[in-house]
Amino acid sequence: MSVLDIQAIREILPHRFPMLLVDRILEMEPGRIVGIKNVTVNEPFFTGHFPEFPVMPGVLIIEAMAQVAGVLVLKEIEDRNEKLVLLASVDNAKFRRPVLPGDQLRIEMKMVKKKASVVKMCGQATVDGAVVAEAEVMCKLAERPDKQTAATPGA
Repeated sequence: MSVLDIQAIREILPHRFPMLLVDRILEMEPGRIVGIKNVTVNEPFFTGHFPEFPVMPGVLIIEAMAQVAGVLVLKEIEDRNEKLVLLASVDNAKFRRPVLPGDQLRIEMKMVKKKASVVKMCGQATVDGAVVAEAEVMCKLAERPDKQTAATPGA
């Protein structure tokens, strides 16, 4: 059973189609989260990314991992409606096998370090129990532009 369905995820993350890459959160506890991305042939990137042999771009696998991490980071703060989680860095990314239409990415992310507005997480994406990608991501909490109270320059 889902801990968070797509509607709950949409309330947490600001992403929308075609960039919302998390379909469900299965598990969530302090410092750890597991999310799902269902990969279908109807994904917009497949029309241009090897149309004859559709492969999910690695950068989008990393983005999905970062979004799962972002859900955890935002769920753990009180003022989440005033914050964005921005991807600050990606380290040690490795891609083990292609992700194809019909695959279901199971993404597990663990918090490694949290300091003020910066969170480092590591994780992996699997398909049918086989690791397809792994990476360390650094996320930075930032004020949402529409929530900033600073005066507009020139106003």
